[in-house]
Amino acid sequence: QLQLVESGGGLVQPGGSLRLSCTASGFTLDYYIIGWFRQAPGKQREGVSCSSSTDGKTYYANSVKGRFTISRDNDKNTMYLQMNSLKPEDTAVYYCAAAAYTTAQNMCRMHEVDRWGQGTQVTVSS
Repeated sequence: QLQLVESGGGLVQPGGSLRLSCTASGFTLDYYIIGWFRQAPGKQREGVSCSSSTDGKTYYANSVKGRFTISRDNDKNTMYLQMNSLKPEDTAVYYCAAAAYTTAQNMCRMHEVDRWGQGTQVTVSS
């Protein structure tokens, strides 16, 4: 079965950090463009960060530049999203995703996704 399984969400105070993980099973993540998306209540899902190992390009939404970092560990078939300096407006359900035959920018901005994770809640609150 082809799936992405996320972990690492939770409650954090403003200014704190969290690291989300997403492990792929049934397929090799190395051959895919990876990405993280989020959806806050009442808002549309948005692309947070997407990264291609093929051309080395990475996309970040303006709202998270300088605070979030996307990465992957091919040996563990896992992608990560390190989130620092968290703000209340970062509160959302976060989804990992994988895509082929697109670009990092198009994956994030056009939501060109082949596989989605189940989502994990991140709440930033004091």
